[in-house]
Amino acid sequence: MKVLVVGGGGREHAIVWKLSQSPRITKLYCAPGNGGIASLAQCVDIKATDIEGMLAFAIEQQIDLTVVAPDDPLAMGLVDKLQENGLRAFGPTQKAAIIESSKVFSKELMKKYKIPTPEYQSFQKYDDAIAFLDKISFPVVIKADGLALGKGVIIALSRQEAEKALADMLLDKKFGEAGNRVLIEEYITGPEVSILAFTDGNTVIPMVSSQDHKRAYDNDEGPNTGGMGAFSPSPYYTPEVAEYVEKNIIEPTIRAMAEEDRTFQGVLYFGIMLTSSGPKVLEYNARFGDPETQVVLPRLKTDLLEIMEAIIEKKLDEIEIRWDERAAVCVVLASEGYPGSYEKGVPIEIKEGKPEILLFHAGTLKTEQGFVTNGGRVLGITALGRDLEDAVGSVYQNIGSVYFEGMHYRRDIGKKAEL
Repeated sequence: MKVLVVGGGGREHAIVWKLSQSPRITKLYCAPGNGGIASLAQCVDIKATDIEGMLAFAIEQQIDLTVVAPDDPLAMGLVDKLQENGLRAFGPTQKAAIIESSKVFSKELMKKYKIPTPEYQSFQKYDDAIAFLDKISFPVVIKADGLALGKGVIIALSRQEAEKALADMLLDKKFGEAGNRVLIEEYITGPEVSILAFTDGNTVIPMVSSQDHKRAYDNDEGPNTGGMGAFSPSPYYTPEVAEYVEKNIIEPTIRAMAEEDRTFQGVLYFGIMLTSSGPKVLEYNARFGDPETQVVLPRLKTDLLEIMEAIIEKKLDEIEIRWDERAAVCVVLASEGYPGSYEKGVPIEIKEGKPEILLFHAGTLKTEQGFVTNGGRVLGITALGRDLEDAVGSVYQNIGSVYFEGMHYRRDIGKKAEL
């Protein structure tokens, strides 16, 4: 069976790594892929957003299954395009992917179907948004409506910060069209948890819990990033909390999407905050999260290909999904300057690691001289351990196996797991 994975980051490396373990796959491609993925799959130089190029390649190579991993090609309708041409694809259609590509849509969906989420108002005009600031207290959360590489969310501690964020989005178009509409959202507090769920549109099976670390620096300081690390499971996500979330958030969301004629098939990500008044949805993603995938998939014992096929065939209720009891921790090694501007092409030194240590490439390129940096988030080191403390210790002991000039990483990944 020939399988194509679309994308080229750490998430895609984890997906390719997991799929490569399936005995039924005879040929694995990844487009565009990266330096590390090249050791597991044949990398093809097609941008993830090149819909026509991706379709042409899938037809030419007679690909049996295309796994669309990143948000942009999902929002652009790559799954629809493949299906229209008689090809099997894993991921939501464009109509369903709007749950991530428009934060305004997702908030209105939650409001309509009474899914718990922070209070909000949406705005298209800068003056209207500024006038609304007179009516609220701070801090507040300001979000660009569209896809902004995980960076379109600003926590404004003061009116001055809120005005700057609104000007950046609505006037200066810092996030392009993604900032044509903005949300001003109630600021809530509590432990965050990420829940990824497999769904075929009818059946929904949550994966093991995890938690992302979005801020660039230790103690949750600095700007938002695409994610600086993650751990799984979250000790805050108790069986009681899980039961509440499944009943009041996960299952109602799947039903709501079907009700809106936007049946969701694929992986749906729930970013949830456990507040003093109960769990609330912060955001949805229409695909595997990054870097949560790098701690969740290493714990998956069931063949990922089998799960994906069951979702496409709407037979998810017929399979059992099994998980490793061990904990997992991932620390992202980033380029100097990230999430701002950074240099590419910096040589990377990688020493042989221990078998329980996984190295997922995100922004790397393989040259004749070896690996070099090719992105902001360069590598993710994942360790499995008997518990979170063990996994945290293991991952930080092994960071020395990688070095590139300017490398920076958070030294407190997993600390939030201390109850």
